[in-house]
Amino acid sequence: MAIATINPATGETVRTFDELGEAELQEKIALAHERWRTYRTTGFQERAAYMHAAADLFEKEADVVARLMTTEMGKTLAAARNEALKCAHGMRYYAEHAAEFLADEPLADPSQVGAERALGRYQPLGPVLAVMPWNFPMWQVMRFAAPALMAGNVGLLKHASNVPQCALYLEDVFRRAGFPEGCFQTLLISSKRVESILRDPRVVAATLTGSEPAGRSVAAICGDEVKHTVLELGGSDPFIVMPSADLDHAAATAVDARVQNNGQSCIAAKRFIVHTGIFDAFTEKFVARMRELKVGDPFEPSTDVGPVATEQGRADIEELVDDAVSAGATVLCGGQRPDGPGWFYPPTVITGITRDMRIYLEEVFGPVASLYRAADIDEALEIANATSFGLGSNAWTNDEAEQERFVTDLEAGQVFINGKTVSYPELPFGGTKRSGYGRELAAHGIREFCNLKTIWIGSGAASS
Repeated sequence: MAIATINPATGETVRTFDELGEAELQEKIALAHERWRTYRTTGFQERAAYMHAAADLFEKEADVVARLMTTEMGKTLAAARNEALKCAHGMRYYAEHAAEFLADEPLADPSQVGAERALGRYQPLGPVLAVMPWNFPMWQVMRFAAPALMAGNVGLLKHASNVPQCALYLEDVFRRAGFPEGCFQTLLISSKRVESILRDPRVVAATLTGSEPAGRSVAAICGDEVKHTVLELGGSDPFIVMPSADLDHAAATAVDARVQNNGQSCIAAKRFIVHTGIFDAFTEKFVARMRELKVGDPFEPSTDVGPVATEQGRADIEELVDDAVSAGATVLCGGQRPDGPGWFYPPTVITGITRDMRIYLEEVFGPVASLYRAADIDEALEIANATSFGLGSNAWTNDEAEQERFVTDLEAGQVFINGKTVSYPELPFGGTKRSGYGRELAAHGIREFCNLKTIWIGSGAASS
């Protein structure tokens, strides 16, 4: 894929970028390695000052940043502005809590290991390569960059090829905030050059958010090189509704959970599993709300759903929907691309899905909801867990026993009861099964790219 800004609302190529030459790439890796040697010795207070300054810039320039995101990947302007402000919040969170999260962990009674002092100490690893996707072009990067930089690591960003201006802005904002040159660098390169960077001994670890094939590739290479990785590989999240739920609230949230970010979110609800006793009532409310959504120019304030980010992405959605329909599924709304320019696809609800349809197991990365009927909680859980993914999950019930059952038995990295899945700096984020491994955010996220060093200190005197 060419490195270019292509407006998904029009299909117009706005700007193209040259890929880094090999000599330029090597210079950037060398700079990252050399910068880490000095940056790792800075204190939390100094790093926090840089991070707060970067947050100030994000807040001051939120409107500019939002227009950049909307132009490159098509999310609504309001959603883009919220993303910019969320980045600032995440920066401040780690600026304020990094010292606490990475404080020494002393053994309460060091004498039990024959020491005068014994403790664990978190220390940065070095240059980390981040391979990031286009769907949240700022926030996905920030939930790696803020904790990594506050821990004393330095970052190298290989961003998606369709959001180059977002990628360059991120490097620029850290530079303008005062971070020493080389602490965070954007690499405008193609995916085929990632392997050489991962195998470079100066790059010590990697994090990737993206497709399962991309994750397998990075994990295999880093496994061969014995380098630490964190992977977030998407999901096909269930949204379960039981009879005790508030149906109006559940239906309204279901729509938001499905079409957030134009339906292109790893933690968007994608499979809606509804108890048979309320199936018809929920379906009526859900479909009516999906039909009311306005699809159009993401820069217009009245638009609810903008375009899919790439032409291939829309084609992938159409393939899954057409496959299901040809095998007997029923489309309750949407299901046909509109005429005209841009890569738009309407909010769509499909039911009558069976195991032989691709949509039963595969993730739909767009505003398409799969609707299932469940006889009871056991069948709801069976349908919910019948996927290789395990990122987020949602369950709607006011029955405490059912809530505990969902918390215990849903196979996911996150369970949200009576709400939609959201990533918060304050909570750990990540998946299980083929949704990846490792955690971002909260204390766990900043510790992922640290060496937890065991320190044992004796008296130095011979016993008498």
